[in-house]
Amino acid sequence: MGRVTTPVPPTSPDPDTGPERTVPDRRTALRAGAGVAAGAFAAACAPGGGVVHRPLPSRAVGTSRTSSAAPTPRSYPHQPDQITHGPRDHPRVALTFHGQGDPGFTRSILDSAEKAGAKITVLAVGTWLDAYPDVARRIVDGGHDLGNHTLHHGGINTMSESDATAEIQGCADRLRRLTGSIGTWFRPSRAPRATDAVVRLARRVGYPHVLSYDVDSLDYTSPGASAVTRKVVDEVRNGSVVSLHLGYPDTVTAFPVLLHELDHRGISAVTATELLS
Repeated sequence: MGRVTTPVPPTSPDPDTGPERTVPDRRTALRAGAGVAAGAFAAACAPGGGVVHRPLPSRAVGTSRTSSAAPTPRSYPHQPDQITHGPRDHPRVALTFHGQGDPGFTRSILDSAEKAGAKITVLAVGTWLDAYPDVARRIVDGGHDLGNHTLHHGGINTMSESDATAEIQGCADRLRRLTGSIGTWFRPSRAPRATDAVVRLARRVGYPHVLSYDVDSLDYTSPGASAVTRKVVDEVRNGSVVSLHLGYPDTVTAFPVLLHELDHRGISAVTATELLS
């Protein structure tokens, strides 16, 4: 199969499982009673409703030549090839973000995390890094995890071996060029779990584990900020890995409230590396 060369736009029904997965019933249920706090993110939108794509401010980017290389992938001998959660005996969770979309939304998420003393994990799409190269160092220099979510965000599990390898390697090459490392984690695109073949290819590129998740926020369905928060809070447990997305206004609005709710329950938001260490 030929490589997919067009990134999936933020308005896709499901950016990680593709059109074959339908969610209208779940979305309708999530929308019930969940109003979108539009005022909290209106400043990030154009008057006509389009998103304003603003680069990250240079003072927050950390693109200095003296910036240290980012952490590299680690092997966890007692963990499976595909990790869905961390230890259940510590009140910590990993909030992981599929990395593409308006960089202004990314800045808001990072600022909210750092204000709350939280850390996140971003699995970046390679073409997103091409469009916004400063975002890579901004994430790493903020103490967050940065990983690989393929080059073009195509359906990697159905690709030929050569195309799938190119997708993983292409994003790894961009991460190395921007940060000095291929990133700490690999997550397959358009699938919550990788096939055995993709796991093998990721290991060959340099990723000992695939990072999956056990809590899906469903924020890509745009159910409203309150619904995003409620979905995560209702399902999260010690050691959970939560799937979120950078490119959605609901997520930006929900995130500070989500951090507050986790803190109220005595749960710390840490990087996936910290969760497994």
